Amino acid sequence: MQYLFYYTDLIPVLSVLFAFIITYISIPSLVDVAQKTHLYDEPNSRTSHIAGTPTLGGMAIFAGFIVSIMIFLYIPEIPYIQYVIAGIIVVFFIGLKDDVIMVTPLTKFIAQLFAATIIIDLGGVRLQGLYGLFGIYDIGYYGSDLLSIFVIIAIVNAFNLIDGIDGLAAGVGIIASIVFGAWFFLAGHIQLAIMACALIGSLLAFFWFNVYSKKHKIFMGDIGSLLLGFIMAIFAIKFNDLNYMATPYRIVAAPAVSIGILIVPVYDTIRVSVVRLYHGRSPFSADREHVHHYLVDLTGSHKKSTFIILAVNVVFIIIAFLLSDLRIYQLTIILLGLAAIVSYIPYYLVQKKRRETKKTV
Repeated sequence: MQYLFYYTDLIPVLSVLFAFIITYISIPSLVDVAQKTHLYDEPNSRTSHIAGTPTLGGMAIFAGFIVSIMIFLYIPEIPYIQYVIAGIIVVFFIGLKDDVIMVTPLTKFIAQLFAATIIIDLGGVRLQGLYGLFGIYDIGYYGSDLLSIFVIIAIVNAFNLIDGIDGLAAGVGIIASIVFGAWFFLAGHIQLAIMACALIGSLLAFFWFNVYSKKHKIFMGDIGSLLLGFIMAIFAIKFNDLNYMATPYRIVAAPAVSIGILIVPVYDTIRVSVVRLYHGRSPFSADREHVHHYLVDLTGSHKKSTFIILAVNVVFIIIAFLLSDLRIYQLTIILLGLAAIVSYIPYYLVQKKRRETKKTV
C-alpha cells in the first residue's frame, strides 16, 4: 500500500471507487435490518414521501467514507485528521440516536458544539479571520473560535434542513465535493482531495438507492445529513483558509465563492428562518416552506425537483467562479440576490396555482 503514495493521481480515483463499493454493498443489508426492526420514517403532514422508508442510509455513507480515507490518506501530511474523525464520530452517534429514538434540538446542538470544538481547538481547523471582508482580516483567537463554531453549526443544520426530498442533500453534497475536491487537487492539497473523493463515492452509491431503487430505497436520516454537513463545513473552512495563502490557484473572494458552492443549503436556511420568524414561529420549527417542497408541488416529482435544484446549483457555482475577482461583499450580495429571485419563482407559481384551484372550486 505504501507504494500507492507515489501515484497521487491514482489515489483519489481509488478512494472514490472504494467508498462507492463499501456504501453500495452495505445499503441492502441496512434496509433488511430496518425492515425487520421497523426503523422507518413514517409519512406525515410535512413529509414528501408516501410510504415508510428506512432511515439508516447515513450509516452506509459513514462506513464508505471512513474506511476509504483510513486506507488512502497519507496521515503524516494531514495530522489533524484524528480530530476530524473524532468530530465525525460524535456527529454520527447523535445522528444515530435521533434516527432511532429522537433527541431534543438542545441535545443535538450541544453534540454539534462539542464536535466543532474538537476540530477547531484541537485540530486547528478554523477560519483565521474575515479574509478582507469589509477590510477586516484578523479577528483574534476567540473571534476565530466563535466564527468557526457558527459556520460549522450553520452548515451542519443547513444540510439537515434540505434533506426533505429524494437525492437533494446527497446531490448537493456530490456537486460541492467535486468542486472543493478539484480545487484541493489543483492547489496541491492531495489529502483533502482524497477526502472529497471518498465522500463523492459514498454519496453516489447512496444517491442511486435513494433516488432510483425500489426494493432497497433508503433515506440518509440525521446520521447522513449531519455527517454530510459536518464534512462540508470542514471543506469550506479549509477552502477559505488555504486560499488566504499565496497559491497559483488562489481565489480572492473565496468566502463568497464558498457561499456560491453551498448556495442551496445556505440560502434555503436563511429564507425559511426569516419566514418562520416573520410568522412568529421558531426558526427550528418544521413546515413545508422550503423551496424543494414548492417544486414538488409544481412538478409532482422528487426526481424532477432535485435535478432542477442541482442544475441551478451548478449555475450558481459557475457564476461564483466567473465573478471571483470581485470583492467578497459584492459577490455575496450578487449571489444572495440572485438566490432570492430564483427561489421566489416556485413560490409564486405555487401560490398562483392555488388561487386558480380555489376559483375553479
